[in-house]
Amino acid sequence: MLRFRIVPVTHFQQNCSVVWCDETLEAAVVDPGGDIDKILAAIREEGVTLKAIWLTHGHLDHVGGTAEMAASLNLPIIGPHREDQFWIQGLAQQATMMGFQPVPTFQPGRWLQDGDELTLGRLRFQVLHCPGHTPGHVVLFESTSRMAWVGDVLFQGSVGRTDFPRGDSQQLVASIRQKLWPLGDDVQFIPGHGPMSTFGHERQTNPFVADTRFG
Repeated sequence: MLRFRIVPVTHFQQNCSVVWCDETLEAAVVDPGGDIDKILAAIREEGVTLKAIWLTHGHLDHVGGTAEMAASLNLPIIGPHREDQFWIQGLAQQATMMGFQPVPTFQPGRWLQDGDELTLGRLRFQVLHCPGHTPGHVVLFESTSRMAWVGDVLFQGSVGRTDFPRGDSQQLVASIRQKLWPLGDDVQFIPGHGPMSTFGHERQTNPFVADTRFG
């Protein structure tokens, strides 16, 4: 069974997640944006074994702790899609723009593609390429638990910004409606910021992507 713990990090209160298989206790960290000590404390408290870092996209508040964590624990970095490489290479400029201390850049060991699968113990996560907020954004979906990690694609009552370089509002809406909604209204999702919700709730109430907006 899938278990998870949300660890808000950085002054952006980004929802970093520790995700694990409760049979094997193998864990991954999704989007370690910073505050590494806080993340590692949560991992110790849960008694899980960290196997990998998974990234949804290349914005600093989601990846700022990646290089430090990967180096100190000898962890593979997986994701996002290669189209976000320019964001990762530009971490120094991002730090200036977003008010962070400079962090080292890194190279993922594996870029993700639409339709890829990630494994964690007995769990299987489907990878969906969902551009719009960034061109290389991915969403991770675990079908048995009906859980999705959507980064900054979708929020409770809102959607991701598209005014950053290579953002695209039409593409973002298409990603949500064509990739996420078909997964099912019952799917719970953890956004990059703010509270959890379900796809069904957002289809009914989200002013940006509700079904009523599209007839």
